[in-house]
Amino acid sequence: MSSYVLNVVTTDHPGIIAGVSTALYELNANIESCSQTVLDGYFTFILVVALPEEWNADELAAHIRSHRLLGDAYKVVAVAAPNTANSQTESQDADAFVITAFGKDTKGVVHDFSQYLADQEINILDFYSRCESDEFTLVAQVQIPNRHSIAALQDDLEAIAQERNYTVRLQHNNIFVATNDIRLYH
Repeated sequence: MSSYVLNVVTTDHPGIIAGVSTALYELNANIESCSQTVLDGYFTFILVVALPEEWNADELAAHIRSHRLLGDAYKVVAVAAPNTANSQTESQDADAFVITAFGKDTKGVVHDFSQYLADQEINILDFYSRCESDEFTLVAQVQIPNRHSIAALQDDLEAIAQERNYTVRLQHNNIFVATNDIRLYH
């Protein structure tokens, strides 16, 4: 088996996931993990797939791009072999947490929070932000190494939020899931 990372970006329309998955099914591929979202009318889909035989990345991308179910919409398909090194080297010594922040939209919010996390060597596992009616919402699932003090991180995040007049919360992933009703925007 050969593994690949695929990224599909196109104007949004019905049938894109069906087209990509059908193109992969025809190659006897297994979709090992994937994530998809639509942002401002653009569809984006990232997948990790395993194929029974090795493919040239450009030829695999062309095969997926040409699938009839994807239609004639503009589409970009990028393919890369994944890094074989374990990218979550600290996963045994870390816990998942969720950071939520919201307030009036201002320039640099994503930068401030993401730069702080990078400086602390905290990996962002999943990230979402949205601005609606001048209100900005940020939700990030992060992997915090156990060497960090959660109380100190919360204090630092609150200091960043206070500078922007934002509300921020840091919760363990299990608590976040147990106490929140997640709704998808459409």
